Amino acid sequence: MLHDGRAVRVAVLGGSRIPFCRSHSVYRNCSNQDLMVAALQGVVNKYDLKGQTLGDVALGSVLKHSRDWNLARECVIDSGLSLQTPGVDLQRACGTSLEAAIMIGNKIALGQIEAGIAGGTDTVSDAPIVYPGDYRSILYEIHRSRSLPGRIKAIFRIRPQHFKPEFPGVEEPRTGLSMGESTEISAKEWDVQREHQDQLALSSHIKAAGAYDAGWYDDLVVPFEDAEEDNNIRRDTTFDKLSALKPVFDKSGEGTMTAGNSTPLTDGAAAVLLASEDWARQKNLPVMAYLTFAKVGAVDFIGKEGLLMAPAYAVSDMLKQANLTLQDFDLYEIHEAFAAQTIATLKAWQDARFCRDRLGRNEPMGPIDLSLLNTKGGSIAIGHPFAATGARIVATMAKLLHEKGSGRGLISVCTAGGMGVCAIMEAT
Repeated sequence: MLHDGRAVRVAVLGGSRIPFCRSHSVYRNCSNQDLMVAALQGVVNKYDLKGQTLGDVALGSVLKHSRDWNLARECVIDSGLSLQTPGVDLQRACGTSLEAAIMIGNKIALGQIEAGIAGGTDTVSDAPIVYPGDYRSILYEIHRSRSLPGRIKAIFRIRPQHFKPEFPGVEEPRTGLSMGESTEISAKEWDVQREHQDQLALSSHIKAAGAYDAGWYDDLVVPFEDAEEDNNIRRDTTFDKLSALKPVFDKSGEGTMTAGNSTPLTDGAAAVLLASEDWARQKNLPVMAYLTFAKVGAVDFIGKEGLLMAPAYAVSDMLKQANLTLQDFDLYEIHEAFAAQTIATLKAWQDARFCRDRLGRNEPMGPIDLSLLNTKGGSIAIGHPFAATGARIVATMAKLLHEKGSGRGLISVCTAGGMGVCAIMEAT
């Protein structure tokens, strides 16, 4: 992009997050705001931003209480940043904080702001619970009634069943299927073997545990509520242990997806700092990497395509725009919503018919080097607080590229609603 006659590159300076913890464990008494503030404070402290004004802070959550109608701004107020720093809420399901990074990056590229923070938070432990619609209608009627007899009449319509709470749904409204049930369909369509799913899951745990043991996450993860590292990582798991688990989404005898090769319900928050090169130079902050391309996509998951297959399309379109091949990357960070989803996407890119008929390509995109995939662990081991995963991945990729000193990385995140968000980052 050009601003005042000069190219404005979007610099990723790094990020901070709290440990991702299984829902109803360490953070069971914490709200989205509690988690997000802790992650933002991690960025503020790490980059000495206390009292400073940034151009914008974009963040969101998927499971959100009505009290969180201005979540981003409220989190900014508690973060340590100047209260002159604005905040904006957004949501694109599991791609929320990657979308937030793209939004902040675009503002920087256009010269609208010099620096901003992108982030996301989610907690299933504090998910919003509502009462049935009939009960809420009665409460509204009581509130609107202008007479005591009218209020009493409405009160007498209340029945015991009205007190049965409604929890957030896990099914897609259009299909009635959960994300896991939908992915089981894709796993069968793409012949994703149980063995391969468990191998990917095991690799995710091994890599994440190794990274923590080596101290790699020390400057990316700030302790919170007595948690110092992601508590879903299983150092003692083995392929045999994973193989012994029973399928949880398809129990007909044909299912392959288990609790071991799927992401757990997770609480957590993450944030990442982006800026122009000039701002980073003025603040004497090193640029870790650059955000250079991004793309979002969606598929007809109701009748034509798998729910989580949109990244296969979005990445293809982005690579065409960037004039790159799938093999032109040194690192790959692909969100592991389920091992089956990750493998299905990789298989789709190698399938000649899919690439020709669905992606409009003359030849398959081909395989990737699996040793370059999620090298410090993926979502299966680390966990997946829906809106926080994108920022986690961006900060991880930035550090990986900075350490390498060259090359580029591909980021891909699937989301509910048949959408996908992807991005390209490059070393300095």
